[in-house]
Amino acid sequence: MDNSLTAPKYPRVLVKLSGEALMGDAAFGISTKVLDYLAAEIQTLVDLKVEISLVIGAGNIFRGVSGASSGMDRAAADNMGMLATVINALALHDALERKGIPARVLSAIPMLTVCEPYSRQKAVHHLRKGRVVIFGAGTANPYFTTDTAAVLRGLEINADLICKATRVDGVYDKDPLKHTDAVKFPHLSFSEVLQRRLKVMDAAAISLAMDNNTSIMVFDMNIPGNMKKAICGEQIGTLIQGEDNE
Repeated sequence: MDNSLTAPKYPRVLVKLSGEALMGDAAFGISTKVLDYLAAEIQTLVDLKVEISLVIGAGNIFRGVSGASSGMDRAAADNMGMLATVINALALHDALERKGIPARVLSAIPMLTVCEPYSRQKAVHHLRKGRVVIFGAGTANPYFTTDTAAVLRGLEINADLICKATRVDGVYDKDPLKHTDAVKFPHLSFSEVLQRRLKVMDAAAISLAMDNNTSIMVFDMNIPGNMKKAICGEQIGTLIQGEDNE
């Protein structure tokens, strides 16, 4: 048996999930079926003693950029979006706890009656205790996306890998859901992502990861076992690294 595929290559990982991923087949809201699926996938990592944390977007409830484009003040719209991420975080927390997986929600916007306020020291403490940590409320600042929040939190907790779990199996030169001739990249440098303007994460998130030489793995979250494969070092999806690591 090849233990390389059952032993984690990355002992501490941050996973970025989109809010849209929680909708399942619905047009809005949260699917309990998707939550249960995610909890089962996370269980496989917990069983490997991986220290895992997550950041979830809020596109299934409210997206700040969309609100601003409809005439809302951008800061107000982003604040609403950050609050919506806490709803998603609490939903995933519930799914994990129902499966017997200890978890904590840490919110960058303090709301003591529903979850713990974020601090780096508290997050690391929970991870070392074997608890899954879910970061809510983005960075607590408008004009920053949850992609940027994911990279920021990953750096703060010294994550060995940042995973972006998406609906497609990696990064393409154009949207593979719209273009049958789209070409997939197995590896990319951060500078290539920025120069090609590839829509994998926003430029602020990619620049932050590049400046701190933190690798990002992009893969399809809808394939069972992919999360485990990525963290065990199997080549799936697209790996984005600095030029020195290629």
